[in-house]
Amino acid sequence: MLLQLERYQREWRELEEEFQQLQETHKVYRQKLEELNNLQTACSSSIHKQKRRLKDLKYSLQRCKHMSSPEESDLIQQINTQIKDRQNVFFDMEAYLPKRNGLYLNLVLGNVNVTLLSNQAKFAYKDEYEKFKLYLTIILLLGAVACRFILHYRIKGWWVSHHYVSTFLSGVMLTWPDGLMYQMFRNQFLAFSIFQSCVQFLQYYYQSGCLYRLRALGKRNHLDLTVEGFQSWMWRGLTFLLPFLFFGHFWQLYNAITLFELSRHTECKEWQVFVLALTFLLLFLGNFLTTLKVVHTKLQKNKDEMKKL
Repeated sequence: MLLQLERYQREWRELEEEFQQLQETHKVYRQKLEELNNLQTACSSSIHKQKRRLKDLKYSLQRCKHMSSPEESDLIQQINTQIKDRQNVFFDMEAYLPKRNGLYLNLVLGNVNVTLLSNQAKFAYKDEYEKFKLYLTIILLLGAVACRFILHYRIKGWWVSHHYVSTFLSGVMLTWPDGLMYQMFRNQFLAFSIFQSCVQFLQYYYQSGCLYRLRALGKRNHLDLTVEGFQSWMWRGLTFLLPFLFFGHFWQLYNAITLFELSRHTECKEWQVFVLALTFLLLFLGNFLTTLKVVHTKLQKNKDEMKKL
């Protein structure tokens, strides 16, 4: 028993020594952390001052350029080029410094610093984000299959294929890496998405009213539902919606043309650009021709009914 107590006592002394070392290490860590925070603040402040002074200098050079000689113009051009290079360096520096959150993060987290300061953490985050996009694409695809083969909704014609094409487009968009081509198309796509959401809201509001009326009259099936498009039963009172629908169709064509032009850009390396261009073109052709066909058929039917009267 005495030997066991002596062994336990030695083990406690070893733990005590390790604890003392841990305290010293933690003390050094807190000092280094304080130094890191001070360095981050100093770097951010210096970068902000440098950017403000470079902006003022660039504005002053722009004013002098109109009254300068050819030699002075060359010098101004050289300085402007160096200013642009300096701004790129600042961008790389700021990637490792804390910065303010965007609107979404401010709403969700508040003003909490979520900047990843090491390359290892950035790569781990990127890997997890890519996995999330893959899983989301699979879920969207399974949802589209469920709507078609399990729930048996009464969606006919082109709008069945439209579900799969839209799901495919969403998957390709999610896998498109951030870069020059993505940034050049980003604002246009966001504007298109906002417009499309507004049109879908108008369509839903209108179509739900039509379906309610037709179901009450016994003219439609209870499994009919609102869709992103135009079908024959939606004719009455739809005149105000048609311009929005056709405008959205031609915006899809505009997206396709823009992406085809980006795919020919010298800096374009991503396969997603050309594939998205083909997908948007397919959506335009399907949506536009189907809507045009339904409108023509309905007009022809109304004309025949008028002749009978």
